[in-house]
Amino acid sequence: MQIMSGPRTQSVPALERGLLILEHLAQSRRGVTLSQLTSRLQLPRSSGHALLLTYQRCGYVQRDKETGRYRLGSRLHTLANMALAGHSLRSHCSSFLHSLMRETGATVHLAVMEDGEVILIDRVEPNGNARLATWIGKRMGLHCTAVGKAIIAHLPPSVLEELIQKQGMIRYNENTIASMRKLRIACEQIRQLGYAVDDEEEEIGVRCIGAPVYNDKGDVVAAISISGGKTQFEEIPAKAEVVKRTAALLSQHMGPLWEELSASDELHRRNPFPE
Repeated sequence: MQIMSGPRTQSVPALERGLLILEHLAQSRRGVTLSQLTSRLQLPRSSGHALLLTYQRCGYVQRDKETGRYRLGSRLHTLANMALAGHSLRSHCSSFLHSLMRETGATVHLAVMEDGEVILIDRVEPNGNARLATWIGKRMGLHCTAVGKAIIAHLPPSVLEELIQKQGMIRYNENTIASMRKLRIACEQIRQLGYAVDDEEEEIGVRCIGAPVYNDKGDVVAAISISGGKTQFEEIPAKAEVVKRTAALLSQHMGPLWEELSASDELHRRNPFPE
């Protein structure tokens, strides 16, 4: 006798719409208006406004009074920090990132690849610097960021093509790499030089220099970068040597620990709230 399973539990449409809104805001640099949001996501204006108002009251979204544009609020950044606070890699790398920040005077990032995406897991910013549009938990472009290119440059060609086909190559401006041929050339240069450059490819006026971090088997497992204004990064080769040196020290320090950390993170994902 075959036992018929009951109907699947239905999802909540309002929550699905709310999550779509957050994802859309996360992809927007200047924020979006209510009209733009409801048009692009095909939402009723009343529903979109109610969801945005709820987010705004709870601190997850903020609204610019002058432009009327909505963007993500600090509460979401706090949640991202909390979600990634247990990432043991950050504690092991912290002293190296702070040392690099002090030596270069630039904002320092640490990123890893997870499920085919490059994600920032730490960020160190010097006092007084202009704030960059980055935060812990941000997903970085594979083709247009220094950390992204530093990691993917060392992937097998077939894996790289599969990732790019899945992720696409969003063109942020005229400097962004927008073809697979140009990306392959850039990756070859990165392997030769030992570092990657984002020369205003994601954001006009911002430059970044990144270098890969290796485990004891010679596999690229992370990347670090320094970021700042265009005028702050006029001597790219000299600054790149500092980033490469820090990445090498970090690789040497972290090499034997990667396998242990990966196992620990996997255990944490399976049981995030141990007794």
